Amino acid sequence: MSDPGENGGAWTLLTGHGHVLVEIARDPEARIRDISAVVGLTERTVQAIVADLEAAGYLTRTRAGRRTRYTINHDSLFRHSAQEGLRVGPFLALLGAAEGGAGTADAPDGRVTPPSVRQKEL
Repeated sequence: MSDPGENGGAWTLLTGHGHVLVEIARDPEARIRDISAVVGLTERTVQAIVADLEAAGYLTRTRAGRRTRYTINHDSLFRHSAQEGLRVGPFLALLGAAEGGAGTADAPDGRVTPPSVRQKEL
């Protein structure tokens, strides 16, 4: 991957919220520390973003002992008016599939079936 500064600036296509949501979709059991390292944000920032995403209904957190497991709501809608009516599930599936992570959009309505569920169906 090239240095972002080489191609006209240090911006990225996704916001911090987008990066965090994609990383959680790839690894629902990731720790805040792990997410922080991957997306290049501080742990405090990632914690705030996770709280935002949970408050907006994009994910839920479940505690299991000292660990947290995240569940993505793939039916959540994008917030920007330019993507009005579009669900985040197919977007997350596309980015997850590029890395061999999250499920693929295989339902007619664009909903995502995680790999673990597809394996049970086979």
